[in-house]
Amino acid sequence: MVDKPDPTVHAAPATGATGAAGDELPVRAASHHDTAEILRLAALMYDALGMGPVGEDWGNAARSHLAVRLGSDAAVFVADDPRCPGRLVAIGAGSITRRLPGPRNIEATAGYIQWVATDPAWRRHGLATRITQALLDWFKENGVRAVELHAAPAGEQIYRSLGFQEGPNPGLRLRF
Repeated sequence: MVDKPDPTVHAAPATGATGAAGDELPVRAASHHDTAEILRLAALMYDALGMGPVGEDWGNAARSHLAVRLGSDAAVFVADDPRCPGRLVAIGAGSITRRLPGPRNIEATAGYIQWVATDPAWRRHGLATRITQALLDWFKENGVRAVELHAAPAGEQIYRSLGFQEGPNPGLRLRF
């Protein structure tokens, strides 16, 4: 079952994404122990996009994918709540897929960013930007030359500031 977003508000510092000692909150690679919190924040994101509440099927599928893929072709970067051990305040996930090679992508890899979410009390502290940058660094370290994402209006400025732009070919989709 998917954990429902916790209605309890955890207060964030007044300025900057800082911890108790005033240091910038560190961004780290997630471990399997973070799965419940990753899914909580991802569900919160889907709800904010008008796609939630997410169901048990999504939660089971997401949990299963993380169990198998985290640390191989998928990564999640997170920021911990300094006031509540075990609780995350921001997440972002990336996955690597293999395609057929093209002239600009001989390696035939493609990156995709999703599940970028920040707890409402911690928004506007630069965490989404830092997590997205950590994902971009991970993609580069893994030889990925092109990364895609779908931006919500609230996050578009973050992604553009990191160099994302519309490509020369329109993205088309067909759902069955």
